[in-house]
Amino acid sequence: MSGTTHTGLEEIVLAEPRGFCAGVDRAIEIVERALTKFGAPIYVRHEIVHNTYVVNDLKAKGAIFIEELAEVPPGATLVFSAHGVSQAVRQEAAARGFSVFDATCPLVTKVHVEVAKLHKEGYDFIMIGHKGHPEVEGTMGQLNEGIYLVEDVADVQRVQVEQADKLAVVTQTTLSVDDAAEILAAVKRRFPNVREPKQQDICYATQNRQDAVKVLAPAVDVVVVVGSPTSSNSNRLRELAQRLGTAGHMVDSPDDLKPEWFEGKRRVGLTAGASAPELLVQQVIERLRALGAVSVRSLAGAVETVHFPLPKGLGDKAMGLPPGTHGPLSAER
Repeated sequence: MSGTTHTGLEEIVLAEPRGFCAGVDRAIEIVERALTKFGAPIYVRHEIVHNTYVVNDLKAKGAIFIEELAEVPPGATLVFSAHGVSQAVRQEAAARGFSVFDATCPLVTKVHVEVAKLHKEGYDFIMIGHKGHPEVEGTMGQLNEGIYLVEDVADVQRVQVEQADKLAVVTQTTLSVDDAAEILAAVKRRFPNVREPKQQDICYATQNRQDAVKVLAPAVDVVVVVGSPTSSNSNRLRELAQRLGTAGHMVDSPDDLKPEWFEGKRRVGLTAGASAPELLVQQVIERLRALGAVSVRSLAGAVETVHFPLPKGLGDKAMGLPPGTHGPLSAER
């Protein structure tokens, strides 16, 4: 697209915070350090994070992404994705003798620990989440029985539980905060004694990025979210913009931008899901400049300082790499 394409676009407004969260930072770093320390190939169960660019970048460095552990040769190094895995997958990996590094986001692990603890106390569970999402499969797979998935308020009315008197609720960490609150309210109406988590399960980064879009959307004519179609939290950002009455589009790369989205639009808001690298945001800004945008400004938002330690054997000092250093993925934040 040449600089002669003009759409009326003048200003790009950036959401803060946006892009990588601490769990994604850590997951990518685990794969990169494993590649450096043990050499290629390193096998990764499921996409390490739901972002096409990140996955392709790691493939080029020697990571092999698989869904079934039978695809991994004996004695190989295996990384579990940030979304977490079921107990069955853990047991199979141990039985096959892989050297395993667990890149499960610590905030997902916190949900798994809560499920295990309350299960021991005799609780059954309702899980609020999206069917088929790997995080949901991992959390529900912590137990063999007694955990029921609800995706919406209608599911809450239909669900049949074994014991309504000892019931706890957990949620996927990347849901819409507002949707989850509505579904939780329905759960509490139907099961008044349900036990809630001490702190809500939806992660700080998901909450912060949604809060930023709530500020951004009313201030612009159209919102663009950088994120892959498989990314739950990115999809929620686009839906939230639309719910607030602003046109919303999601792009996996700058090539996905369509000039007609910006016809007659003066101000575009830009954000990125928690698994999307800042490098892609900068490339999208360049493409928007080619479409006529002349200025860029950032909105004020929450400052994130969370950092999660790496697993033993890949520690922060192990290879002299400062935390959060990933080759081309670490464009300025």
